[in-house]
Order: sequence, then C-alpha cells, then structure tokens
Amino acid sequence: MKKVNVGLLGFGNIGVGSYKVLEMNRKRIAEVSGADIEFTKILEKDVHRKRDVSVSLDRFTQDPDVILKDPSISIVVELLGGIEPASGFMLAAMKNGKHVVTANKAAVAANYDELTNTAKAGGVMFRFEASVCGGIPLLNALTTALAANEYEEILGILNGTTNYILTQMTENGLAYEEALKAAQDKGFAEADPTADVEGIDAANKLSILLSVAFGMRVPPEQIPAEGISKITKTDIDRAKAEGAKIKLIASAKKSGNGVVYSVKPTFIPEDHPLAGVGDEFNAVFVKGNAVDELMFYGKGAGPLPTGSAVIGDVVEIAKAL
Repeated sequence: MKKVNVGLLGFGNIGVGSYKVLEMNRKRIAEVSGADIEFTKILEKDVHRKRDVSVSLDRFTQDPDVILKDPSISIVVELLGGIEPASGFMLAAMKNGKHVVTANKAAVAANYDELTNTAKAGGVMFRFEASVCGGIPLLNALTTALAANEYEEILGILNGTTNYILTQMTENGLAYEEALKAAQDKGFAEADPTADVEGIDAANKLSILLSVAFGMRVPPEQIPAEGISKITKTDIDRAKAEGAKIKLIASAKKSGNGVVYSVKPTFIPEDHPLAGVGDEFNAVFVKGNAVDELMFYGKGAGPLPTGSAVIGDVVEIAKAL
C-alpha cells in the first residue's frame, strides 16, 4: 500500500481533531484511499501543551521549511488560522509541488484567486471543504454532484455562535448580553466575539461560496455585512408576531444579469427549513435550476466535524495520487 506523508501546520483544536479522525478511522481511511496516510511532521510552537492525543516529540518542528521543503511530504494541511503567515505557507507548499488542504476561511477568502491560480499553475490540488460549514460537505456537493446546475440562490446560517445566541434569545427569552455569555461559557464564542457577532466570519464564508457557486470574486470586506449585536428582545418578539424567527443569513441570489449578496439578520418564516435550525448548528439552503431546492444541515464547527472534512480532503488527494 502506498504511503502518503502529510505535513500539518498547526496543532490547535482543529489540528488535534484532524489527527484524531485519522487515527480512529485509520482502517476505513486506508480502504477508501488505497493509501497509508500519516502525519509525519507537525509545525507547532507549544509541543508540551496538554492534548488528548499522544504524539511523539520527534514529529514536531518549529521550522516551517522542514515541512514545506521536505520532498517526502506530498500533502500539507494548513490549520494555523489567520491570513498570514498561513497564506504564505500554503503558496510556498504549492510552489514546492505539494498539494494543500486547509480549513482557513479567512485566508481562502482573502487570497482565493492567488491560491487557486498557484495550485493550477503548479499542477497540484487545493482543497478547502472545511473552510465553509465545518463538517457539512457543501463545497464538494456544489462542485461535483450539483455541478450541472446554474445556482439561483444560496441562503446560509454559516456561523454557529450567532445561531446559538439567537436561539437562546428566541427560545429562552435571554437578552443579547446574557445569550452571548452563555455562548462563551459553553465555548461557542471567543472572549472577543467580534468576528462572529458582527458578521465578519459569515462574510468570509459567503465570499468563498460566491467564488465556488457563482464564479464571482468578491472580497469579504466588500460584502455588506451586519451582525446581531444590536438585536433586542423587541426584535425577537416582533419576528414571533409575524410568524418568523431572526437568523443571521448569508445570502446570494441571482437578480437580472448579476447577483445580490449580503450578511444580515433576517426574518425567516417559521415554515422555512432554515427556521428550524437551532443552537450551534449550520445549514445552507441551495436552489439550482435543475435540482430545485436542497438543504445541507449539520455541525459547522468543532474539532471532530471540521477534522472530518479536513481528512476527507486528504483522502480525495491520496486517491488521486
């Protein structure tokens, strides 16, 4: 069985989750991919941090070039987060003939053209399924099984933090500040929740969806985005009175010869499939001119769901190799 060596950049929650998915499903992954896939080197500063996986210290490095320039490594998985140095590392890996997998929505949204064009020029694969909706296999579906469609509309609950907060406000009557604290206590929201609650995270993901589904390059900062921090109990009650729920919706819809797009709190009728999506779950409603209406639903974040998508991309590359 062919051995496929993988270099891992970053060993935080998603890195550990990806490592765990590979280890716990190793037999199944080998059967599906036809390869023995192994994380042979891991870029990580804090090698002694307590983790619930056991990794020998000789697999760690603090020098990215040990991974980026190692000819025995075929695939580089980038899970550092942030735009830089992550983007630079991915580009360097591609230029060194390595295939790249990432879950980094900020880097993909900011540098979509450069990353995809560099991969194409270098004859390598670039996969980023986990960058939008974590474990939900949305991008793969849009580019394979649904590729025969012209997409007419995409509506998405793309951020689990905001959906949890709005669910608590709607179902349990919490004020915004109380719901945010509950989300932070459960680990769904960061100490600084700005990227989530102001719609920045959802705009990054919508930027990627616009590129993949509509062939449009719209940088995330050019997407009109409004968050949920100003939503009040009065707003929640008004939605209920109108038979609706408030959801932070990322939308893209064909209009005339163009596409209109935004991220904003939206009244969703209670009989719409998205209205029933609660807590930290994500969902994406897709309308194609051939397939009509579909909805994708599941956990859009978390170490194992996101790790599932990361390793799924690695498996696809290994099969091609």
